[in-house]
Amino acid sequence: MKAVVTGAGRGIGAVIAGRLAAEGAEVVRLDLDGPAGTHRCDVGDAAAVAALASEVGDVDVLVNNAAIWRFAPLEEVTPDDFEAVLRVNVVGAFNCTQAFGRAMLRRGSGAIVNIISIAAPLADPGVGAYSASKAALLALTRQVAVEWGPRGIRCNAVGPGFVPTPGTSFYDDPGVRDARSAAVPLRRLGTPDDVADVVAFLASERASYVTGQALYVDGGVSQSLMEQLPSPGGDGARAAQGAAR
Repeated sequence: MKAVVTGAGRGIGAVIAGRLAAEGAEVVRLDLDGPAGTHRCDVGDAAAVAALASEVGDVDVLVNNAAIWRFAPLEEVTPDDFEAVLRVNVVGAFNCTQAFGRAMLRRGSGAIVNIISIAAPLADPGVGAYSASKAALLALTRQVAVEWGPRGIRCNAVGPGFVPTPGTSFYDDPGVRDARSAAVPLRRLGTPDDVADVVAFLASERASYVTGQALYVDGGVSQSLMEQLPSPGGDGARAAQGAAR
């Protein structure tokens, strides 16, 4: 099996690439910057991606992980920053899907996994274009699944929750780490390995009947709104209601 992982120079992408390699895949790592063996490629440049796809040849798995962010309140986001985020996070994923997907279509098989975020279904104040870009990538996931499913291609999305990486320096603040951990039903932050486990599953034949899905690797935080709110009557009233049933 040959797999392409974008944004594989560090963080979640590097761990995904390592996990696929450990499972026996020949992994082609793409990034603008990374360790030896990483192919330098700007995924937002369609011509560069097409040239690399021609060089790499047929692949079985594509993981669209490359992403950037320009966090700021919406009123402060510049048009250039908004376009830059969309160019990498959405257009970049489209470029790679199209370039590497053509060979999959000719062969009649392949798996694509897009790395989205819990910011795709949930608005997050202050993240600028990031939520919009991940929501668009989720829509692209479903579009590929429907259009290419009849031709043997599966496409799914994985949405990390609170996962500290080298690019999320705000987690260096112990107060932020503690507060976010406490907000997660499983009471811990995620790890890149948690994400890589799910990507490896979706990329494999074990998920041969799974397509068009978004799996959130978030410890349950995307389902925990009601836990964050006061319950009617408090815990005592809730317990009394349970006893009366």
